Amino acid sequence: MSAKHTISVLVENKFGVLARISSLFSGRGFNIDTLNVGPVHHEGFSRITATIIGDDAALDQALKQLNKLINVIEVEDFIGKDTVFRELILLKVKAETTEVRSEIIQICDIFRAKIVDVAKDSTIIEVTGNPAKIRGFLNLVRPYGIIQMARTGNVALKRGESIE
Repeated sequence: MSAKHTISVLVENKFGVLARISSLFSGRGFNIDTLNVGPVHHEGFSRITATIIGDDAALDQALKQLNKLINVIEVEDFIGKDTVFRELILLKVKAETTEVRSEIIQICDIFRAKIVDVAKDSTIIEVTGNPAKIRGFLNLVRPYGIIQMARTGNVALKRGESIE
């Protein structure tokens, strides 16, 4: 049965590492839904966060093979773990009248979104949050008319152990 999985891979920031990792997933029949790569706090390393859709049984095998790749430091599957997920979207929305612009501002206030650019007939909005918040925001602004959108995809970290 296919399911959505969020995987985090800490890697050495070397040429070809991302290509090898994405090839491994596609070669195993996984569809990469989102892919996010960025440097971490240690120089020379990056974190790849991938949301993949595929068979649960094949996932275990793929994770084992990921751990064997050169330049892979750590692999983590976030399924069933207490995790913080965040995503960023930039969204250009039609805002041709003062009334519409006011309604969009109210929606932004509710979702703690930021208006980062205003033009004569549109506005660009920045929204960060968990996937449910992003879906809720998009559902409310979609009727106004989405002109363009750019999304980062999920980034995720496992929550720390609580101290008692």
